[in-house]
Amino acid sequence: MTTTGQEPAEPRHIGPADLADDGAAAPLLDGHGRILEPLLVVDLDGVPTRQVVARAALAAARVDRILVGLSPRSAPDPGFGPLLAALDLTLVPATDSPADRQLVGCADAEATAQTLHRGAAANPTASTVLAGLLHWSGSLPVPNALDAESFAYSTLLGGPEFGTWLAHRGPRPLPLPAPGTPVLLERVDDELRITLNRPERRNAYGRDVRDALVEALRIALADRDVTVVLAGAGPSFCSGGDLDEFGTAPDAVTAHLVRTRAGAGLPIHHLAQRLEVRVHGSCVGAGIELPAFAGHIVAHPDTTFRLPEVGMGLIPGAGGTVSIPRRIGRWRTLHMALTGETIDTRTALDWGLIDATP
Repeated sequence: MTTTGQEPAEPRHIGPADLADDGAAAPLLDGHGRILEPLLVVDLDGVPTRQVVARAALAAARVDRILVGLSPRSAPDPGFGPLLAALDLTLVPATDSPADRQLVGCADAEATAQTLHRGAAANPTASTVLAGLLHWSGSLPVPNALDAESFAYSTLLGGPEFGTWLAHRGPRPLPLPAPGTPVLLERVDDELRITLNRPERRNAYGRDVRDALVEALRIALADRDVTVVLAGAGPSFCSGGDLDEFGTAPDAVTAHLVRTRAGAGLPIHHLAQRLEVRVHGSCVGAGIELPAFAGHIVAHPDTTFRLPEVGMGLIPGAGGTVSIPRRIGRWRTLHMALTGETIDTRTALDWGLIDATP
């Protein structure tokens, strides 16, 4: 079994007892360094015993593979608690979002497990790196966690999965500088209003928008008396990174420094308690990764959210592995990233990805 299209069509299922007995501990890599079987499903049925669950949770912490729990009940037996925390996420049959953020409610949990399997099999390196990063970076201070995300992202930029995506996309010329101001500023009394102003590109988070946004945020950081409202002009708040700029950094080190020292994530984090973001339209990638740092997000009822990066052989790179898990947990963050599915406003509100609608 390799990452060259020979993975099984269905994910392999194991039980907690199998996991406890190291049933997921086979080598992750083949002799060529390719990932074998990146995702396993752990069936959470029956009545667990405390000893088996404890051993399974410890075993899960040692496994490099993505472990997806699958429960036949919308509320798994409480005895599975330590294992639910250790798994990468758990799918349950539910039409509404479960209160426990370790759980993802699905109309068809088995079908969703297959979707996750296909996503991991298509880009096993990006998927495995993301799952591992989410496990441990949540304990880091935000600046350190942003560095960790960026190191992983820079590594994946040089990998074959992103290379395949770039080749499929084909060469593109860099976008021409747009006329006008990429970010508008307006101060009304003690409120600073910042508006992304590239509506013709759906406010893609390209160089010009990024640099102008960071400069505006610096102004807000320097004036402690202002509150800040960040919004976007046109049909969407932000459609994510500018795809025409992907793969154009001169080298991975420069790309890392730009992301971490010239990006908007850390300034938004520092401004969080006096920053409100108002989102609308299709918020993709950076379009939700950056707002998730803010203290308050208001979303138009028709807003949607999506993390597409794993499908490109990458991971969220605008701070999403830091900001989004701190709002919705690492389990639901991984679900969003591996499936690439669109999250509607109701789900985002239930999960805590946003705070309110108008």
